[in-house]
Amino acid sequence: MDHLPIFLDVKDKWVAVIGGSIASARKAEMLLRAGAQVTVFAAQLDEEFSDLCAHAAFEHSRKEPLQRELRSFFLCFIATGDSQRDEHFHAVAKQSGVLVNVADRPDLCDFVMPSIVDRSPVVVAISTGGASPILGRMLKARLEALIPAAYGRLAKFVGQFRARVGEGLSDANARRHFWERVLDGPVAEMVLAGNEQAAEAMLAGEIDRAAQESETDTTGEVYLVGGGPGDPDLLTFRALRLMQKADVVLYDRLVDPAIVDLARRDAERIYVGKRRNDHTLPQEEISELLVRLAQEGKRVLRLKGGDPFIFGRGGEEIEKLLEHNIPFQVCPGITAAAGCSAYSGIPLTHRDHAQSCVFVTGHGKDGPIDRDWNALLRPGQTVVIYMGLAQLDRLMQDCMAQGVDPELPAAVIDNGTRANQRVVTGTLRTLAALAREANLRGPTIIIIGSVVTLRDRLNWYAAERDEAIVTHESSSIGDSGEMGRLDTIDTEVWRAACSQTMTF
Repeated sequence: MDHLPIFLDVKDKWVAVIGGSIASARKAEMLLRAGAQVTVFAAQLDEEFSDLCAHAAFEHSRKEPLQRELRSFFLCFIATGDSQRDEHFHAVAKQSGVLVNVADRPDLCDFVMPSIVDRSPVVVAISTGGASPILGRMLKARLEALIPAAYGRLAKFVGQFRARVGEGLSDANARRHFWERVLDGPVAEMVLAGNEQAAEAMLAGEIDRAAQESETDTTGEVYLVGGGPGDPDLLTFRALRLMQKADVVLYDRLVDPAIVDLARRDAERIYVGKRRNDHTLPQEEISELLVRLAQEGKRVLRLKGGDPFIFGRGGEEIEKLLEHNIPFQVCPGITAAAGCSAYSGIPLTHRDHAQSCVFVTGHGKDGPIDRDWNALLRPGQTVVIYMGLAQLDRLMQDCMAQGVDPELPAAVIDNGTRANQRVVTGTLRTLAALAREANLRGPTIIIIGSVVTLRDRLNWYAAERDEAIVTHESSSIGDSGEMGRLDTIDTEVWRAACSQTMTF
């Protein structure tokens, strides 16, 4: 995070705007709307100031500001339209000790002005830290379309009842849960539709009902949520919604920090580890912790890498919850096999190579597991091994010892779907040595089968497709003027994956 996002109260505070340009007028207009007292220093004002000059809180000074004058201002905006004058006034303002914003000069800014979606009292600010104001405006346009104007009315309506809800529900968690239900239910729909009188009557009943329930119901709930293989963009909508509701988050090392950061900001976070032979908390203690936290009335998020029910021990945790009658929800996630295969360019099935796919684990509850590799690694079938990096050499040796072809293609995908993804391809005979040479750290997925040979072909296709898209975009093909689409492989995914590839 390059800047700390804050909302400043400028009501009745004096703010200086240096320059009479259109950009200065925009700054002055926004400041006046926020209740500031605005002084504009400029010899001449652009015609955009014409409506602002009549405002009671607006003042125009034709002289240049002095250092001692600027000391009395809360903030200072500079937008003269001349870079040298901007730099001069920046130096003067900084000597006065005031916080400064210089238009189109992020290097001279103590703070930046975001693009704003105004649904007062709801205000959404979008900032790119000065890197790309145009992108900020594009995001603003999208949010303008997504957020109805009536949301401002809804916020004002809720604000009128906050004190009453606080009197009826003394517990902070109970209040938050109440408002989540209200804002996602019929009361909110009535307000958005303009029927505030009916919404007020319904809300009064909801408050009384919630106050009675809070005295008798103290059991919370557990959410077992699959966080996917690593890329935050692979989270499901439902997962994100549950992450925003949780009071406590239990997560392990397979969950990318960027995903953990998407949980509710004020939720308690508990790291429960899970590294081979180094568990911060044993599984039984994790299950007991889920029960204890739920019995305290909390919404508990058990955030897991991949999918909770595919080598994620979700079944074990649910058994413990059922023993204690704890309500729970399970939210599936994209399992590592699906995510890593897609990002590495190795399809798990293919009509010419594999008509079935088997998921196995390389490490069981009590250590390595013996497998009938001849039954698994048969023609037309892909085998995906989870948690197999530490046992990779033994796994490959066991396969060959049981008579499996040493030249059967195999691959290891390290940190799949993440920015630091690496892919090592080889055969049963060579893969372990190649993985050691690459110094892979995990987490990893191992894929065995002839589908691995498709990777080189698909990588070549991705490169060809990139070139075709560039040509296509420049030619403006399409009768309606709309650019045609090639709905095949996501170019950006392939660029990221191929840039971190080790193919042998």
